[in-house]
Amino acid sequence: MGRTRQTVRVCFNSPEKLIVPSIQKPQRVRRVPRALPSRFRRQRVLIVGCGDVGQRVARLWQPVERRISMQLAAGAHLVSAESSNLIAKEGAHPNHRQPLVRALTSSPDKCAALRAQGILPLLGNLDDVTSLRRLAGLAQRVVHLAPPAAIASAEGEAAASVQDRRTRHLLRALVHRAHSAPALVYGSTSGVYGDWQGAWVDEAMPLRATTARALRRVDAESQLRSWALRFQHSGVRVHVLRIPGIYAGDREGGTPVARLLRGTPALRAEDDVFTSHIHADDLARAVALALWRGRPQRTTNVADDSALRMGDYFDLAADLWQLPRPPRISRADAAQQLSPVLLSFMSESRRVSNRRMKTELGLRLRYPTVQQGLAAAYQLSMDFPKK
Repeated sequence: MGRTRQTVRVCFNSPEKLIVPSIQKPQRVRRVPRALPSRFRRQRVLIVGCGDVGQRVARLWQPVERRISMQLAAGAHLVSAESSNLIAKEGAHPNHRQPLVRALTSSPDKCAALRAQGILPLLGNLDDVTSLRRLAGLAQRVVHLAPPAAIASAEGEAAASVQDRRTRHLLRALVHRAHSAPALVYGSTSGVYGDWQGAWVDEAMPLRATTARALRRVDAESQLRSWALRFQHSGVRVHVLRIPGIYAGDREGGTPVARLLRGTPALRAEDDVFTSHIHADDLARAVALALWRGRPQRTTNVADDSALRMGDYFDLAADLWQLPRPPRISRADAAQQLSPVLLSFMSESRRVSNRRMKTELGLRLRYPTVQQGLAAAYQLSMDFPKK
């Protein structure tokens, strides 16, 4: 049978539009992808070594109301709107959307306290490689504040004692089966500079570390540089912060009061050494700024503007708390009376420059000097005396 030919007439004068069926293959309609849930759009930050400083960093990313209530619960004596807005501005990333914070902890007992602060705890131990397998691709940014493992040995400067195996385990875990490496901020120590006999030191100075404690930090910094070079194709960013003595009134052991009560002596003026300090709150803000604004493969000193000798620091605290000033002794007498660990801190003299911290990170210190920071700590102890 022959096919019936259908004729379609088109009337151009008709006001009605005649739809002519098309014999072409219909095109697929492009589907607009739905937006991801908010939890996937937010940056994910992993804090490794979430102790006092790590928790202060995490609090910077809490809503202002929650942060103020947490500070008051912790015993903060003054939380002004101006300081809260400053913290929020300097602690946030460019999009001002607070990140999701996770913390690696080796203690199950700390999980409840971390959750109460809005931090998701992850059980893992830097000394156990198998416990770190879940870390790869878990976060876009990592804050590494975990100290190297202390070597409980009297063998001195053995090769094994100056290697930071914890950092090595962490770096391997972060890129295990992952296509890219996260941005990372590492908290090192100004002890890597060693003794400079009271001179000012900046980030370009050579490292003269001699103690096993500082040499392990030098090893960690070296590992981070090699790691960044290996994964530079993925745009990895590593920023090292060199940190001096940390203090704060609401930090365990954060003031010299316990030492003053023990009557531990200090060096006499002619033998005394220069030391540098940073308030724990200012350090936390420096960490947050480095995580978002820090230049890649860069090192920054984090210190306040003070240039005090160690004995003067203890005298200042003694006067504030109305305690006897520590007795002054010679270096020879100190070698007979003090522990080797304490002597190691008294054997290095340097003043740490913070120019790069101010010009590149843009950190505005809340406590520019130790005098201001200790005065705030003393006021805190008067407002909330320990029971």
